[in-house]
Amino acid sequence: MTDIAWIDVTLASARPKALGALLRYFRDLDIAEEAFQEACLRAIRTWPDKGPPRDPTAWLIFVGRNSGIDAVRKRSKTQALPDEELISDTSDAESDIAERLDDSNYRDDILRLLFICCHPDLPATQQIALALRIVSGLTVQQIARAFLVGESAMEQRITRAKARVAKAGVPFETPDAQERAERLSIVSTMIYLIFNEGYSQADPKHEACAFSDEAIRLARLLLRIFPGEPELMGLLALMLLQISRRQARFNGENDIVLLEDQDRSLWNRELINEALALLDKAIRHRQPGPYQLQAAIAALHSRAKRAEDTDWEEIELLYRALERIQPSPVITLNRAVAVSKLRGPEEALALVETLGEKLDRYFYYHGLRGGLLKQLGRAREAHEAFDRAIALAHSAAEAAHIRQQIDSLAHGAAQPIAK
Repeated sequence: MTDIAWIDVTLASARPKALGALLRYFRDLDIAEEAFQEACLRAIRTWPDKGPPRDPTAWLIFVGRNSGIDAVRKRSKTQALPDEELISDTSDAESDIAERLDDSNYRDDILRLLFICCHPDLPATQQIALALRIVSGLTVQQIARAFLVGESAMEQRITRAKARVAKAGVPFETPDAQERAERLSIVSTMIYLIFNEGYSQADPKHEACAFSDEAIRLARLLLRIFPGEPELMGLLALMLLQISRRQARFNGENDIVLLEDQDRSLWNRELINEALALLDKAIRHRQPGPYQLQAAIAALHSRAKRAEDTDWEEIELLYRALERIQPSPVITLNRAVAVSKLRGPEEALALVETLGEKLDRYFYYHGLRGGLLKQLGRAREAHEAFDRAIALAHSAAEAAHIRQQIDSLAHGAAQPIAK
């Protein structure tokens, strides 16, 4: 067996479980990561000739644990060894580890690993970078290119994040049901941040585009180990519905194509059907949450064969429900789009104007406000709002879209900007 492509796939798949277990053994992120890397190197050397072990994840944990213990013992020449129970146990059998993976330990290992990466002491950019490096195994070079920073700067960012996590003293005990739910919520937010980092890219060759697929992979992993969590179903359904429109969101010149102008034949119906099935399953739990509601809104768009078939009345009701359980000016801003479709730009603008103080530095606020002003024939105010939106744009595609709105000011009303 000389083709080693399958080894890369196997190692990437095993990484979260194996690294999470090694972190539980050593309670040190650097030692756990080094131990896993050593196990991977040994796998690359031995698996092509001998074939994969019966349980690759258990093999990686077993080899990594022994490698990590050796490394810790070497360091003991200059520093004291940790307590024995932190770096070893009474079993050396690989089969024992495989048995342990069948129990609930590995679920909490993965959750703990993800939770560490999205520790609240870390800014969002460091959370994403750390998760992509530690959990997903992306190289520093890959992450740096995606964030458009130098490799050394990204290395420093990840190193600082690790140091901050170590200083924070994240607990390693198995979380109880309430803490597990809290951690799942935080981890879900981090996964969605990763998704949006890739989803916002217009250039399909941009490194960050792969982040969306990685976020979906992580959500699938979490849902496999927590299959009864309706909010995880909602999160995965939401991302699948959004990514199903990937081919239609930008034209050949990488210009933004608004949802209502998209060629719906380009939407991926297979992903849409999977998402709708997930959402139906989540709703049956009768535990509505923010991701389920957002997925339900996206589902209404996906079910509409034409833009004019969109059920805006139901969408507004869903946004109202979302406002109740997760009040946010951004949610209210999105509801204003539905209001404009149902009752016109004047009522929508009145709602938008109440958000100015909170969303003054938000691109979509000024883009939507400019679009509504334009529909009302208030060209000068619309131009000012569009200028402000351009100054806050996150990408060339966003700025180009607003410039098109400015260029067409003399040609009558346009529709408000929408994600």
